[in-house]
Amino acid sequence: MGGIFINQAGYRPDSVKLAVMPFEADSISVVDFYDNEIYSAKAVLWGEDKNSGDTVYCADFSDFKAVGSYRIKYRDKFSESFEIGENVYSKALDSVSKAYYYLRCGCGLTEKYAGKFKHGVCHNKRALLWDNREVSLEVSGGWHDAGDYGRYVTAGACALAHILYGYILFPKAFENQNLNIPESGSSLPDILAECRYELDWLLKMQAEDGGVYHKATTAHHAPFVMPEDDIAQMYVLPVSSVATADFAAVCALASRVYRNFDGDYADRLIRAAEKSYKWLENNPECEVFMNPPGCETGGYGERFDNDNRFWAAAELYSVTGNEKYHADLERQLEKGFPLAELGYASTGGLGALAYVTGGKGKAELSQRFRKSFYDEAERLKAIADSCGYGAAMEDRDYCWGSNMVLLKHGMIFAIMDRLYGEKAYRRYAQAQADVLFGVNAMGISYVTGIGGYRCNYPHLRPAYADGIDECIPGMVSGGPNRTPADSEAKRIIKAGTPPMKCFADNVGCYSLNEITIYWNSPAVFLLAYLSL
Repeated sequence: MGGIFINQAGYRPDSVKLAVMPFEADSISVVDFYDNEIYSAKAVLWGEDKNSGDTVYCADFSDFKAVGSYRIKYRDKFSESFEIGENVYSKALDSVSKAYYYLRCGCGLTEKYAGKFKHGVCHNKRALLWDNREVSLEVSGGWHDAGDYGRYVTAGACALAHILYGYILFPKAFENQNLNIPESGSSLPDILAECRYELDWLLKMQAEDGGVYHKATTAHHAPFVMPEDDIAQMYVLPVSSVATADFAAVCALASRVYRNFDGDYADRLIRAAEKSYKWLENNPECEVFMNPPGCETGGYGERFDNDNRFWAAAELYSVTGNEKYHADLERQLEKGFPLAELGYASTGGLGALAYVTGGKGKAELSQRFRKSFYDEAERLKAIADSCGYGAAMEDRDYCWGSNMVLLKHGMIFAIMDRLYGEKAYRRYAQAQADVLFGVNAMGISYVTGIGGYRCNYPHLRPAYADGIDECIPGMVSGGPNRTPADSEAKRIIKAGTPPMKCFADNVGCYSLNEITIYWNSPAVFLLAYLSL
């Protein structure tokens, strides 16, 4: 890593292409494999960048469009290599999409589909109901949520929503996608086949009365062993209103998507959504989730469920047109919550997106939601313009899972372009992908397997336990965190470190370098947009 920072995933020929340098430079050269200069561009002083602490110089080489593989050079410094080609974002999209196959639970990963990252069948024994150990449930399947082997309803619903909206808004990005998964080659696009694997698990988490269990985990996180070696008892934890609302929302959303491929499955999904919505009507108070004594896995607790209920009502209205759901979503709106937040803990933007894409929205409310996205895009645009690296990130955004924040902001820019024809936002959407793939103060690609200088040691149990130095590809790291929470990160990140530099590619730093299914999902959405 030579200090010249570029998007290591590459650029489409007509893309904006910026090289960023935290040192003084007056020009850059684009060089080929033999270091022959192919193109040159002027470098200019951008200025002091607050969140990195760097004095930043930038060089725009957008006019260079020749397909090929290159590096950027300044004197004795080089960037990592990058490609220019029409398919660079499609390749990255395939990688972050295939990651979900590697996270499948309840089955073995075979060499045919997983290569050297294969492993045996895992977590397929019946789970016990935490509050009544006499009751056992069959809840195999779904995706391992994060660096651990738990499965959480609200996290899964958020990840599915990002991916399914990516499919709704940018279907052509997935038309010819071949992820090399067991379902490849069927009439169902691979990305939807992968999502169905998670949806089928979610359906198992619905109780008889329509309430939805919050999570399925062991009592404690497993040690760093392979999935099939985690043999502790699995439990199903109590119903919560946030899990029930998110379940209702994403099942209704999925019924929209799968209707074109499998009407029976779509019917099953909408029936499940309506059943859970009935539970919400019968239980109007927020049923929060807190880990009971003896359980120490992820909590995914939320203090309020108004935005979750709004999302559920908006999705069901978008599918059914039933005015009951419209009245409910308006009633939830009165309680106040952000309308451009895209989950997991704040789902108002997902409800707004449901309303404006469902085809049944009323003009006045649609305009209100449109304005919420526009206002947020304008706020983020100003932030990006104030950053030498182009990140639409404030100091506070460098939190646990900051790359999710980065990518959700990229989603906002993409939504403004796709839904409202605001083409000027495309370069801002791309800039967030640039940051993810190397245009950042660390110069690192935060996606495993992409780029010459990239994350390779995430807090991910199978990636550590498999004994393979090369990491499972396509995993989005959590990213810089100005308030690290784990002891290893606190040891490594010194006080006063600028927020964008509060990162370490270290398996022990779970508050910096974990992965989750809902950090990959906004990358799927954004890369689908950029690939078109």
